[in-house]
Amino acid sequence: MKDRIIEIKQVSFRYKGSEMGLLKDMSLNVCRGETLLLTGASGSGKTTILRLINGLIPHYYQGELEGSVTVTGRDIRNTELYELAGVVGTVFQNPRSQFFSVDTDGEIVFGPENIGLDPEKIRQRKDAVVREMHLEKLLGRSLFELSGGEKQRIACASVSALLPDIILLDEPSSNLDQHAIGNLRQEIIRWKEQGKTILISEHRLWYLKDLVDRVIYMEKGRICREWSGVDFSSLDRENIRKLKLRPLSVPELLASDRETGADIRCAGGTEVSDTRSACTSEVVREKSNGIVLRDFYYSYHRRPYLFRKRQFKKEDTDLSLRIPYLALPKNSVIGVIGENGTGKSTFLKCVCGLEKDCRGSVEIDGKAYRGKERLGICYMVMQDVNHQLFTDSVEDEVLLSMKEEDRERCREILETLGILEYKDKHPMALSGGQKQRVAIASAVAADAKLMLFDEPTSGLDFCHMEKVGELLKKLAEAGNTVLVVTHDPELVELCCDYVMRIEDGEVTAMQNTGNLFR
Repeated sequence: MKDRIIEIKQVSFRYKGSEMGLLKDMSLNVCRGETLLLTGASGSGKTTILRLINGLIPHYYQGELEGSVTVTGRDIRNTELYELAGVVGTVFQNPRSQFFSVDTDGEIVFGPENIGLDPEKIRQRKDAVVREMHLEKLLGRSLFELSGGEKQRIACASVSALLPDIILLDEPSSNLDQHAIGNLRQEIIRWKEQGKTILISEHRLWYLKDLVDRVIYMEKGRICREWSGVDFSSLDRENIRKLKLRPLSVPELLASDRETGADIRCAGGTEVSDTRSACTSEVVREKSNGIVLRDFYYSYHRRPYLFRKRQFKKEDTDLSLRIPYLALPKNSVIGVIGENGTGKSTFLKCVCGLEKDCRGSVEIDGKAYRGKERLGICYMVMQDVNHQLFTDSVEDEVLLSMKEEDRERCREILETLGILEYKDKHPMALSGGQKQRVAIASAVAADAKLMLFDEPTSGLDFCHMEKVGELLKKLAEAGNTVLVVTHDPELVELCCDYVMRIEDGEVTAMQNTGNLFR
């Protein structure tokens, strides 16, 4: 028998303040060098298992813990977190929650510095990680300027630099584009070759199906099914759907056209050269009364000013966003795609007025909205929803977004998203996927003309992704225009009427998804 590096025996756990236990009499053994995938619905207990292994339960997250957990022979109840730091490395679902530095270089070496390694060894580890993970372009950058996917890559690098025996990944691909997921996959392969023990909690399955040795299926705090990696990868699409899991294969829809070599074409099939005007005008002809965006310029390279803020112009060479004109089809769901760090989130923040230096205008039904006026017609669900959860209960969070309080409508929205049972719970006590659905519920309740969603399905299982997709379609049918940044081709196929690609801060294509999938 292989050496057991992790042993979880008859564990039950309930978070402090929670009425229901999350784990129920659960047992799990993991052998040294094994790669294990934890999957199942949001809130089924996957993240809680990882927190038991890295010691965050019971040393950080308090609650009632029964049973025993040993990691490399250490009882986690009697082992301090700092003693596990060099043994267990964790990449969290939200990488910002694990950053301790303000720049990328400092974050990569923080772990080795913290355990007191020799400076020369620290430099060697940093150089090796940067070379192996191809991070040269991210060095010397502020962590606050990185995209969600770039932050995830730095989090993986900081863990890798510690050389731990056990690596835990909690939804590691949730904010990554397909190219970045390919890099993550290569990193997991490298860790496997080094003999690391790897546990991955994940909803996206396609990039892992041939890498994992074993798959555990969680449901309501229990292990319900278990497969070898080979048996799991042979499951057909129907069985995967019955388990309410995401598909084992996805179309190459979101891959960059520069990677695939494919032609970028407009809705009518016309090959595009000047996409800024050709694509958008052709698409908008399909839906009259479009929404027009003008003069959206923005740069993260701010210059000091004495009397008035700098006004960006299209001639500027340091722009992070450059959209002089963009026509959007009204009452549609428009998927915004592109690589990590290419300007998708920046585009949404500029449109809704969160970036004050962006002076663009939004024209709807002949009326132009500028500056703070855009805040009144837009509602945005951020990539990190923790920034926009303010109240003490899920119900109050949704009611806060309504122009006039309507508890019955609030109840309907929560029921549609499958979170009605949590209406009296504090939003911050929910899982990542559940928080995401609370933020989406607030957006629906706001009923803005232009609704913006930044990765709304990151961290969601397929069942709840379908519910979000259905809700986005209903919003468009009710007269809202929806822009949704996504790396999930499944979501695009479920609900998007159009796909708009952004590359290097410019719109390079707009396409009707009906033609795309045909």
